[in-house]
Amino acid sequence: MHFEQDFEQLTTERPTVSSQDPEQVLHEVFGYEAFRPLQGDIIREVVSGNDALVLMPTGGGKSLCYQVPALVRPGTAIVISPLIALMQDQVAALRELGVKAAFLNSTMDFEQARATEYALMTGELDLLYCAPERLIQPRTIELLHNASISLFAIDEAHCVSQWGHDFRSDYLQLSMLAGEFPGIPRIALTATADERTRKEIAERLTLTEARHFVSGFDRPNIQYRIAPKTNANKQLLDFIKSEHEGECGIVYCLSRNKVDATAKMLADKGYTALPYHAGLPADDRARHQERFLREDGVIIVATIAFGMGIDKPDVRFVAHLDLPKSLEAYYQETGRAGRDGKPSTAWMVYGLQDVIKLRQMLEASQGNDHFKRVERQKLDAMLGLCEVTRCRRQVLLRYFGDVLDEPCGNCDTCLNPPETWDGTVAVQKALSCVFRTGQRFGVTYLIDVLRGSENERILQSGHHEVSTFGIGTELSANEWKSVFRQLVANGYLRADPEGYGALQLTEQCRPLLKGEHQVELRKDPEVKKTASRSSGTRGGSAVRDQITDDHGWEVLRACRKELAEKKGVPPYVIFHDTTLFDMLERKPRSLEELAEVSGVGAAKLEKYGAIFLEAIAGLDRK
Repeated sequence: MHFEQDFEQLTTERPTVSSQDPEQVLHEVFGYEAFRPLQGDIIREVVSGNDALVLMPTGGGKSLCYQVPALVRPGTAIVISPLIALMQDQVAALRELGVKAAFLNSTMDFEQARATEYALMTGELDLLYCAPERLIQPRTIELLHNASISLFAIDEAHCVSQWGHDFRSDYLQLSMLAGEFPGIPRIALTATADERTRKEIAERLTLTEARHFVSGFDRPNIQYRIAPKTNANKQLLDFIKSEHEGECGIVYCLSRNKVDATAKMLADKGYTALPYHAGLPADDRARHQERFLREDGVIIVATIAFGMGIDKPDVRFVAHLDLPKSLEAYYQETGRAGRDGKPSTAWMVYGLQDVIKLRQMLEASQGNDHFKRVERQKLDAMLGLCEVTRCRRQVLLRYFGDVLDEPCGNCDTCLNPPETWDGTVAVQKALSCVFRTGQRFGVTYLIDVLRGSENERILQSGHHEVSTFGIGTELSANEWKSVFRQLVANGYLRADPEGYGALQLTEQCRPLLKGEHQVELRKDPEVKKTASRSSGTRGGSAVRDQITDDHGWEVLRACRKELAEKKGVPPYVIFHDTTLFDMLERKPRSLEELAEVSGVGAAKLEKYGAIFLEAIAGLDRK
C-alpha cells in the first residue's frame, strides 16, 4: 500500500514562521514585501474570525486573501473551488512554497483520498481544496465536523447567481455552512459581480452580515478594442501576427463547430492552436489545457467552458470572435489576460448576425418573463459597450458601480476616437424599407432593395416597385450593414423570434419614422493597422520588451523550464516572468540578496536558490 507515501507527500514541512503575523507570512512564505490595496484589511478581518465578501479583479491577488489567514489561524482552511484544474494548479503552487496543501476531487483513487482525509483529521494540512459537489455530501460534512477547521473560502462565488453565466446548482447548498459550522469564518470571493449579483451572493450564502470589500474593477494594463466584423478569420490573423506573434492567448467562440474550425485555421497558418469545448473527450480537454499552462506560445480556442480559475499569468491576449451574452461574461473572460500586470489586449469583432443570434436565443429560451427581462438588460448593456463613442473603460467600470474620472487613454475609442454622423435620413430609409417589404426579410435583401439591385429575387417579389427601391445608393453595402447593426443593437429593430433572420420594427422606432428624433450614428473606422498594445500610457512595456540581456533571459528561462519539467508543474509555478526579470536586473550574488527578489519566499529560496545563483554567476563568465 502507498498510504504512508501519500501521507508523507501531503505533509512535507514548510519553513516555520516565527510568529502568527500576516505580514511575516506574506514575506517569508510568499516572498512579497507588502500587501496590495484591500488585501491587508480583508486578511485581518478573516484572521479575527469574521465573515467577508470580496470582489477583486482577476490578477488582483484574491487567493492570498484566504491563503494567508489559513497559515495564521489554527486548523485547516477548506477552499471550495468549482474546477479540478484550478485546485490542482493552486495546490501544486502552494506545495512549491512549502505549504501543506491538498485537494479532494474525482481524479483521486481510494487510497489517495484516504491519505488526504487522514492528513485532514490529524491536523497536518494548512489548506484543503474541495469541489462544491463533494463538500455537500453527508460523508464530507461528517469528516469536517471531526477536524479542526480554520475557515471556509468560497472561490468563484458568482457561481451561486442564477442570473449569471457560470451558475452551478451545487453552490446554492453552500448556505448550510453557516448553520453546520457556526463561529468558523467564511470568505466568499469573485472577480465579477454587479450590485444585483453581490446582493444575491450575500443572501444565498447567508453572508448578509459579512463585511463587503470591493476593490476597483479597473485593469489598466488591458487595452480594450472592439471592431466591426468583416472577415473574422483574417482580422484575427492580422491581429495576432502584428501584435502577439509567439505569445499565449485565448480565442473565444460561441459554438463548438466554430471553435474547431478556428483552431484548425490557426494551426494551418503555423500557430500552436488547440480547441477546447465540452464536446471533446475529457482526456483531450485535459491535455490541451495542460499544454496551454506549461508551454510558451500556445493559443487555446474555446467556448466559455474554458478559463474559469485559470492561473496562468502571461496570457497576452483574449480575443472574441462572437459577442458575449453580458458584460459580466465579457469582463470575466477578458480578465484572463495580463494577470501579471503587464500590457495585454482584449480584442473583439462583432457584427449584426451576432446581435440577431443572441436575441433569438434569448427569446427562444425557456426562462420566465422576469428572467428574459434581466437577460435583455444584460445584452443591451453589452451592446452599449460595443457601440459607445466615448471611453470604453469608463462604460465598463460604471456597469459594475466603479467610477473612472478621466478617459483611460488605453482603449480604442480613446486612442482613435470614432466619428459620428447624422444618420436620421438613412435610419428613416432603412426602417421604411423594412416596413415596405413586409418585415419578412434579412439585412442582405433589405440592402439590395435600398441600393436598387435588380436581382431575380427582388424582381420576382415585386419589391423593385416599392417606394424605397434604389433610394439608398449614397451608402455602400458595408455602411448600410453598420446602420442596420446599430438599429438592432439599440432596439429599434428586432430579429424574427421564429429564427429566420427577418428584421421587424419595434414600437421604439415610431418617433424615428415620424422624424421626431435626430439620430447620431457611429461611423465604423476604416480598416487600418491598429495602435500597438504598448501605445497606451497606462501600462508600460511587457516584461520581454524590457529585456536588454537576451542571452541571460533565455538562460534563466531554460533553468526554470528544466526544474518545472522535473517537478511536473507549469514553469510559472517555479517563478513568474516578473521574478526572473528581477533576478536578471539585480544579479544577486548570495542567498541573502536573492531573498530580496520579489516572489522568492523561504521555501523556494531553499529549493532553488543555489541553482539560480549558479546560473546567474555563469552569465558573468560568458
